[in-house]
Amino acid sequence: MARILALHAHPDDIEWLCAGTLARLAQLGHDVILATATAGEGGSAEHDPETTGGVRRAEAAQAALLIGAAYHCLGLPDLGVFNDDPTRRAVTEFIRACAPDIVITAPTVDYHPDHEATGTLVRDACFAAPVANYRTGPAPPLGGIPHLYITDSVGGRDRTGARHGRDFGVDVGDTLEIKRAMLGCHESQAAWTARHHGIVDHLADMTRWTERVGRDFGVTAAEGFRQYRHEPYPRTPALQDLLADWVLAAPDLAAS
Repeated sequence: MARILALHAHPDDIEWLCAGTLARLAQLGHDVILATATAGEGGSAEHDPETTGGVRRAEAAQAALLIGAAYHCLGLPDLGVFNDDPTRRAVTEFIRACAPDIVITAPTVDYHPDHEATGTLVRDACFAAPVANYRTGPAPPLGGIPHLYITDSVGGRDRTGARHGRDFGVDVGDTLEIKRAMLGCHESQAAWTARHHGIVDHLADMTRWTERVGRDFGVTAAEGFRQYRHEPYPRTPALQDLLADWVLAAPDLAAS
């Protein structure tokens, strides 16, 4: 069995973008860990940062429990995630402590600066995790760089509106209801997304997006991924092999 770490910026980002895939992996018996760089303490207009962060951490832990997964928060500040040396060392130490075979993270181009910075930090921390002379704390260096995968950006576009390509999709038609239940745990975000993002129903909006990705792949619902294969990151299809029966070829490849 494999250990999979999904590390994104805020509580509910994972639920939006890859919870259906994580639910399938958990059903298959793999060890799944959910983590966020921040507690998302900026996500409220009614409560102070400490209260908001506490509520959101509890919601994220509840969502993770629905698939039997652990949840961790790295405690970086909301809207204050930067790719500096202390933060990279902290993320590297966390990855070393988790010792994942596969890491799933945010894209380095997205609408939110914390998403972009988290994606960059995780990419670089995966590179650093096996480097013995890069000292971070008590966790030992990894034996190699984990396989690294990148979710869609929110809405599948960067800040200029350009669409992102995908290497493959995962059919989540059978786990969409679990994904909805996981996002539903984030009750505090219903009012916030309506106020700040103009999204009246965040559950319905997430469902529409997941079904929209599904249409790209010719199924009811799907989640899109890219594998980071640059030197010297692993290039073998580790996640694809775990999910063989649910992996979908990217539309441009399927048409060729």
